[in-house]
Amino acid sequence: MNELERAKRIVVKVGSALLVGRDGAADGHWLHAFAADVSRLRERGQQVLVVSSGAVALGRQRVGLARRPLTMPEKQAAAAAGQSALMRAWEEAFEPHGLAAAQVLLTRDDTEVRRRWLNARATVETLLQLGLVPVVNENDTVVTEEIRYGDNDRLAARVAQMIGADVLVLLSDVDGLYTADPRRNPDARHIARVPRLTSDIEAMAGGANTAVGLGTGGMATKIAAARIASAAGCATVVTLGHRPSPLAALEAGERATVIEPSTTPAAAYKAWIAGSLAPAGAVVVDAGAAAAVRRGKSLLAAGVRRIEGRFGKGDAVIIRDEAGDEIARGLVRYDAADAARICGLKSDAIEPELGYTAGPLVHADDLAVGQAQAAH
Repeated sequence: MNELERAKRIVVKVGSALLVGRDGAADGHWLHAFAADVSRLRERGQQVLVVSSGAVALGRQRVGLARRPLTMPEKQAAAAAGQSALMRAWEEAFEPHGLAAAQVLLTRDDTEVRRRWLNARATVETLLQLGLVPVVNENDTVVTEEIRYGDNDRLAARVAQMIGADVLVLLSDVDGLYTADPRRNPDARHIARVPRLTSDIEAMAGGANTAVGLGTGGMATKIAAARIASAAGCATVVTLGHRPSPLAALEAGERATVIEPSTTPAAAYKAWIAGSLAPAGAVVVDAGAAAAVRRGKSLLAAGVRRIEGRFGKGDAVIIRDEAGDEIARGLVRYDAADAARICGLKSDAIEPELGYTAGPLVHADDLAVGQAQAAH
């Protein structure tokens, strides 16, 4: 599969039905085969993040809860008891391949509230740079019904969006999207590729395909997740997870549905900065910095003339030249007070002045040049 082979950054969602066996314990055989998959991708220079269900399923056995619908407090107790077992299972699977897992627990606010989103993204980026495999799950021990994702398909899509992933792989109990429920209709046709998510496609997922998939998801939630990922420039692949090494099987040509992205990750992120965030202030720069920013370079403190407004770290700001013309918008790495203190300073003078350094005032990755005007 070309999407998987070309991807630099991959998010794989693993559901409880794959990870937990009939006996209520982690399926070590499947996990070890999947870990070999991840190791192979890592060896060819790809970064992999896993979104893993399973804490509640593993925990309910530990605390003796019967196989019945759980109340929210029971579910939270099961998650608390099962999360350590879940991470132990992942660690034992990755260890023979020389890989280390890192636990990341998120709530919906961590991907919806911008400052928490920035902090979560910075943590995951650092883990990937250090060579670890982040294992992400919803923090079911503290989340409430009103602020939870409800299924890890959507969580996986938000994580893919957050880290600028190229491919989101949703491992399911079915090998993709069909025109009808393949378990009931022998004439159902498999859909190998979806260039664009349309109302017809969503109707297929929301109708006959809605129950396809175990756990809290189903095909409808997978299509909803794919819409999030597509808008973020990320392709989505829905494929059968109940096979050893499902990623290798994908590359070998096993059946799947590929939902193509509507843009690129970089373009989606820049458009979000340019058009979706209300600027909290402005940074006025000299001619040299203005020219560098127009070329897409990071904004260094040395080229800043003055700070306008009251903004915090991670807020969106307008970057203006000395004539007052808007050049770009970006996410600032210092609050307004600290930014004012380092105006005109060279990079090596920032830490002595502030006691810390967060790099350039606005990094090139967080900069949208010439898009803000078009977005408004």
